[in-house]
Amino acid sequence: MDITNEVAQIIGQAESSTLEYKAVLPPSNNIAKLISSFANADGGYIILGVSEAGQGNIEINGLSEEFHANTIIHKALDILSPQPQVYYQYVVYNGKKLYAIKIEKSDILVVVEDKIYKRLGAQILLLNPSEIQLKVNGDLRIKIINKQLEEYKKKATNAKCKLIEHYQSILKIIDDLALMLYPIDANKPTINQEGTILTRILFSSFVDNFETYLSDLLYEIFLANPATLKSKKQVTLEEVLNCSDMEEFVKYCAKEKLVKLQKGSVKGFIKENKQISDLGVLNESKQNEIEKILQIRHLYSHRNGFVDEKFLQYFAGKFTLNSEHQMSISEICDKLYYLAEITDQIDSAATAKYKLAQINK
Repeated sequence: MDITNEVAQIIGQAESSTLEYKAVLPPSNNIAKLISSFANADGGYIILGVSEAGQGNIEINGLSEEFHANTIIHKALDILSPQPQVYYQYVVYNGKKLYAIKIEKSDILVVVEDKIYKRLGAQILLLNPSEIQLKVNGDLRIKIINKQLEEYKKKATNAKCKLIEHYQSILKIIDDLALMLYPIDANKPTINQEGTILTRILFSSFVDNFETYLSDLLYEIFLANPATLKSKKQVTLEEVLNCSDMEEFVKYCAKEKLVKLQKGSVKGFIKENKQISDLGVLNESKQNEIEKILQIRHLYSHRNGFVDEKFLQYFAGKFTLNSEHQMSISEICDKLYYLAEITDQIDSAATAKYKLAQINK
């Protein structure tokens, strides 16, 4: 079925319950959520290579031909259950190559990764959110942070939504295991040995997830702007063959960019990744703070929390060699919130600069 004529007739209309524009090629997960939301409503069209320019106007950008959109659509359809009736193809409009997807209304709810989305106006609603139920009489600080994290979910890339949901799960664990993690006071380190171990695991987990976010964000930037992926770095034939398709190879490249960061070198990571440094978000002060957070994570993951000489280089005069490093839950929450705040700033800047697709607009 050729939908060229249908697309030509609707381009120029404002986004609505049956029409969504995307300036760039989003990840397959984003596309799947969009398709399911239309299928669970009245059907509609997704047009890639077009963006809204404000006041009801649109801008025809065209879609880069360096990535094959068909591959990503196939991946998106694979994670839908059941698969709705969908038509997709490249179309040329005013000399620009676009990509159009037509979704028919489904008589059966279309689910993506156990979640149900529905189109309402120009927005996507999650019909079955996995809301975090915090204790009524729990720590007020946890509730305040969780409320802010909910706000951060709005106008977010897929990478940011994944991070926020993980951070909320960390808060839920802290809330559930209060007697173990802060039996006396949230401002004091736990005296429970199991609580100490769990505290370190939780801290390492959300710091690891911040690194994962940066990798996922680079992947979304590479998809949106293939030119930013180009470099003179050589890759082996084995590395290429180990990836099933171009999208997987792009993910692999994005993860490879994290080597410097995983070794605790924030400045090295920023220097080697213009996609992040050009955003102008991570100034020297923020880089230093993130560096310290990474060093604590390294101490917890590789030294069982016992201070070594490398750690003292970052915290001169504050700790004693071979002493046990501990943090209170209040301090843990401070660090979690700090990384969430940094993530929100990076995400907003990246979305504006690279016109990245957002899940909850």
